[in-house]
Amino acid sequence: MTISRRGVLWYLAGGAAGTRQVLAQTPSRPFEESYRTISPRPTPPGDTIEVIDFFWYGCPYCYRLLPLLMAWEKTMPADVVLRRVPAVLRQEWLPDAHRYYTLEHLGEADRLHAKVFDAVNRDRLLSPDAEGWARWAVANGIERARWDAANSAREVRDKVVRAADLARDYDVRGTPVVVVDGRYQTGSGQSGSVQNVMPTVDGLIKLARERRKKE
Repeated sequence: MTISRRGVLWYLAGGAAGTRQVLAQTPSRPFEESYRTISPRPTPPGDTIEVIDFFWYGCPYCYRLLPLLMAWEKTMPADVVLRRVPAVLRQEWLPDAHRYYTLEHLGEADRLHAKVFDAVNRDRLLSPDAEGWARWAVANGIERARWDAANSAREVRDKVVRAADLARDYDVRGTPVVVVDGRYQTGSGQSGSVQNVMPTVDGLIKLARERRKKE
């Protein structure tokens, strides 16, 4: 069941839940069959090509993609920017989006993004366990008062709502999903495997450059 805007607001008002979703994987496939085109969305001005990583902390395939994506980020082309967006496709995914934007609000998202994945997938810290996550934050160098203040910040709540809107805008149906230049979408399901995602992204960046030259 997909989530409605009302469902997002319900969670932010105090609701909670938590389950996991597992997406089917198939063998890697040729580039031309490894992505789909979506309705074009706004992109940064100039020649910059935006790559959006739609993720869910509870997704095992996102967890497997993470080290590949982080390695790619270190060598990505100069005309490319990477943006992370927590996918909000179900009510159960809301706590994870809230957690990401809390860390971003604190300026800690880059440092602790991978550690959140570890906590959920390796250490089995449950997404709705607010007190458990507060203790986790303290253990990772964030003062409890700062964590609590950021966790309840209006800016964080607004970003969670926006994340749900973005998942709909970019027609995200599962995770992981990577969108290139606002119109090309791939992921482990579309490309056929986790290992095929980043090579497909590289191909889509080249495709975006070629398309721009013709416009």
